[in-house]
Amino acid sequence: MRLEIYHSTLKLQWDDFVRNSKNGTFLFLRDYMNYHRDRFADNSLLVFDGKEQLIALLPANKKDDELISHGGLTYGGFVTDERMKTEVMLKIFEQTLAYLKENNFAKLTYKCVPQIYHRFPADEDLYALFRYQAVLLRRDVASTISLSHKLNYQERRQRAIKKAVARKVICGVSTDYSSYWRILEENLTNLHETKPVHTLAEIEMLQRVFSDNIKLFAAFIDDQMVAGTIVYETSQVAHAQYIASSNQGRSTGALDSLFNFLLTEVYREKSFFDFGISTEDVGKFLNLGLIDFKEGFGGRAIVYDAYEITIS
Repeated sequence: MRLEIYHSTLKLQWDDFVRNSKNGTFLFLRDYMNYHRDRFADNSLLVFDGKEQLIALLPANKKDDELISHGGLTYGGFVTDERMKTEVMLKIFEQTLAYLKENNFAKLTYKCVPQIYHRFPADEDLYALFRYQAVLLRRDVASTISLSHKLNYQERRQRAIKKAVARKVICGVSTDYSSYWRILEENLTNLHETKPVHTLAEIEMLQRVFSDNIKLFAAFIDDQMVAGTIVYETSQVAHAQYIASSNQGRSTGALDSLFNFLLTEVYREKSFFDFGISTEDVGKFLNLGLIDFKEGFGGRAIVYDAYEITIS
């Protein structure tokens, strides 16, 4: 088994493996990972078997003496295909940890790919983490709907949808990212004193490159945008990456109407709709108001986990 650090000459091989993997998504394609390469020192790994066949990828970056899979992505971990078996994954971890020790890394931070993104069962890495005494570093809670087994909406959400109908809220796909970004930045500044992870220029660039995967859906009153969400779409999941509403949108139930539109019309054939996490401080703080909104549509908990292995 051989490990090789990613370099640009391997881009086609890397991307082809991601597209044919059992747990990879477009976030692992190099054109997505490279948009923030100035902020992360890439140290991604490719794993080849004894016959020089590519059998696994690890999107990763180096930060001081730590390897992180990957600091700029929502989730990470080994990307594998349907050939992967548990014994092989144990050997991959053995080789990876040996590589880290030889190169003076002190620890591995490993983000798991949540099961809703798996096209085939792909938890071989979870067993390997247990075998190599990984410690749970953080656990974030997201609210996800299984679209083939939807629960009834909370009465409060139903009332808000009726209010939006009365106020003639119109929902649809939009290309007006500038208007949405103004609403989003105002929300994050006033409510959380934070900024979006992406800049407007970055999200517009990513949407141009991944037009089938990244979409803006918005709610309008009299042609004025009052609420919206950016959806990251993969084969299994529609994931709400950002959610924001103006004051007028909040008073008219615009977000409720928008999510009802997404759940009943746009993504009704998807396996899952993921509202994203409602936690902060590495999962220790739960935003009760935010998760209540998401659970009001029938969302129920899945976790986004990250583990740590000390290199000795």
